[in-house]
Amino acid sequence: MNIYTTITEVRQAVADARATGRGPIGFVPTMGALHAGHGRLVETAAARCGFVVVSVFVNPTQFGPGEDFAAYPRTLVEDAARCEAAGAAAIFAPSVAEIYPQPGLAQVHIQALGETLCGASRPGHFTGVCTVVGKLFNIVGPDQAFFGAKDFQQAAIIRRMAADLNFPVEIVVCPTVREPDGLAMSSRNRYLTPPQRAAAPALFRSLQAAATAIRERRPAANDVRAAIQAQLADELPEGDVDYIELVDPHDLRNVQTTDRPVLIALAVRLGKARLIDNIVVD
Repeated sequence: MNIYTTITEVRQAVADARATGRGPIGFVPTMGALHAGHGRLVETAAARCGFVVVSVFVNPTQFGPGEDFAAYPRTLVEDAARCEAAGAAAIFAPSVAEIYPQPGLAQVHIQALGETLCGASRPGHFTGVCTVVGKLFNIVGPDQAFFGAKDFQQAAIIRRMAADLNFPVEIVVCPTVREPDGLAMSSRNRYLTPPQRAAAPALFRSLQAAATAIRERRPAANDVRAAIQAQLADELPEGDVDYIELVDPHDLRNVQTTDRPVLIALAVRLGKARLIDNIVVD
């Protein structure tokens, strides 16, 4: 497996792979600090594609003021070992200057989908995400790109961006990978202290309880939201709830009733970590 740091290098590697019949080209965009959830994305890509590129790039434009851009873990050596074991053919690990050689005047902003949930509490975040993913799609030129369902909103936005801007790439969303106790795997989990880590599975338990209530009783969305809030206050009192929302899984609009498919999504700050999770109830 090769590690490329320039756009020219990775484009040539992809071109060579296509020329030698190693397609389709799979792509897994990441910010590094990879865990088993990322490994599953790479394994899925490798099972479907002949040549898999993983990008490792901590993108500054998706971090807001006071967020953890400087502190975000950079672990390229460990990331490379995980990618190779999972079947990646190449890593693209560019510098910030390689991706943004001059102040950018062009941005990609997806209306509506990017303005709710995490977009409401992190203004500009998804504009940064879409802009860098659009650049990476143009650099790598993949046939398929793989994202995790934990970042449900991100995946929905990227899918819409690809459709609206006619990127010739299939967006593949893979199930959330969880720890044995239910906590969704995340690079930011490493920010948790041992007591916080022990308490964090309360997020998924609250989602599971809400899903059970919806399947059994179809309560109003406000009642579900209140029940989740109460459970988190009881089981995770040190958590600072950013949002708890019930939305349509297709357009991410808030719903008032639960007699149709619904996405329950939440974000909670726990110590230095901002944890997100979700569950879809059909």
